[in-house]
Amino acid sequence: MTKGLSRAFRFLEILQPGLLAICLGAATVSQIPVLGQDTPDYFRQNCISCHTIGGGRLTGPDLKDVSKRQSREWLVDFMMNPRAVIDSGDDYARKIFEESRNVPMPTPPGITKDRAEKLLDLIEAESLLEESQFRGMQISTAPFTDADRLSGRNIFLGVQRLQAGGTACISCHSMHDAPALGGGQLGPDLTNVYERLKGRAALSAWLVAPGTATMQPIFRNHPLSSEEINSLAAYFESTTAERPANSSTGRVAFLLSGLAGAVLGVFFLDAIWNRRFHSVRRSLVEANTSRGES
Repeated sequence: MTKGLSRAFRFLEILQPGLLAICLGAATVSQIPVLGQDTPDYFRQNCISCHTIGGGRLTGPDLKDVSKRQSREWLVDFMMNPRAVIDSGDDYARKIFEESRNVPMPTPPGITKDRAEKLLDLIEAESLLEESQFRGMQISTAPFTDADRLSGRNIFLGVQRLQAGGTACISCHSMHDAPALGGGQLGPDLTNVYERLKGRAALSAWLVAPGTATMQPIFRNHPLSSEEINSLAAYFESTTAERPANSSTGRVAFLLSGLAGAVLGVFFLDAIWNRRFHSVRRSLVEANTSRGES
């Protein structure tokens, strides 16, 4: 028994470095999505849907020279927990909140004090440039056409596939004129999104880099093209005056269609069963019956 234990301990000693390397590797991999990002990529994925640097206001303020408007310490505290600073009654935070149409800034994913400092360094450096790389996309001012609206509706419904292979909007969102079964319930109804985001510029910026934790992984590697963004903006602009979809209608339609399908399925199976091959079974039953009688 002693020999067996000594062999086991020796075996564990051999495995120990490998096990330690695996554990450390797993811990490192779990940190890669946030800590492995460089600061420009982080800003591009988490900030440009609401902010520009030198391109004007979107949902949130233009960040050009933001460190001249508030102290660095205040800005770091705000980035770490925007809601807490707003709720504290801070005058400047309340002003930003009201100018952003009472839409609170969400806490950036994976934010740390070090990352907040690096973001401020990036914003200060970009503010010195004549034109920042984060100035924002140039939004067309040409009037929307009927073709734009139709294309946008087809993109929303998934009739027209996205060029980069992204998911159709209706998978997660509903719309006032969605088909009988309605749209997805994971995200909000988008009937009045054009009005909620206050127009073409903010909506287009959001579609360039959606800022929610659900949409980011979906569209990070499947971005919308400028033409697709323009078409969706045209469609959403056309639905502003409509009332959002009634989600209960879609549920009832889904329930009724499921019930109808089940009933049809039962009749179909019954028809197949009635047409089964009888000859062998009948002869076996008759043979058994005659044996029992004799």
